[in-house]
Amino acid sequence: MVFVKMCGLRDEATVDHAVALGVDAVGFVLADSPRQVTAAEAARLRARVPDGVLAVGVYVRMSLDEIVASAAEAGLDHVQVHDLRSADDVRVLHDAGLTVIRAVNTGGADAVDADYGADVLLVDGAVAGAGVTWDWQDRSALPTGRWILAGGLTPDNVARAVATSGAWGVDVSSGIESSRGVKDHALMTAFAVAVRTES
Repeated sequence: MVFVKMCGLRDEATVDHAVALGVDAVGFVLADSPRQVTAAEAARLRARVPDGVLAVGVYVRMSLDEIVASAAEAGLDHVQVHDLRSADDVRVLHDAGLTVIRAVNTGGADAVDADYGADVLLVDGAVAGAGVTWDWQDRSALPTGRWILAGGLTPDNVARAVATSGAWGVDVSSGIESSRGVKDHALMTAFAVAVRTES
């Protein structure tokens, strides 16, 4: 089964719907973004996530101390960080008891094959959160093993993206929105059905 993470959730009804769809993870953006929630809001949403579904805090342009403090306040054990610089950064987060998703951008300087010791790698498009697709065709430029594909995924293209890229998991945010930051429950359902049909 393809691992499915729905990200940028901001209200109880949307969290409940994602859980009902059987997703593997939900993401709460705690960095500056149209989808941002506060740590207190994330804690309230986190309380609705049952055992067996990962609740992930998403961070960018924040210090490691800020990430650790925010995750603790929100009650999160899993963090997705878009600007980790070294294995030492990952070690600090691990020492704080956090599982680490290292997110990299295909258009940036991050090397997809660099091993920082994170628990899983997420490969996004050139601009994180922009909802822009990128070239999934060239598998030689993609990681192997367990990795998560993000960037421009929609109910219409996710099955093809998984089949083409060989990704272990997928992460979606803008592709299940009716407008920037507003999740559409019908699109969430269509996305889940498309992924599960492929897997």
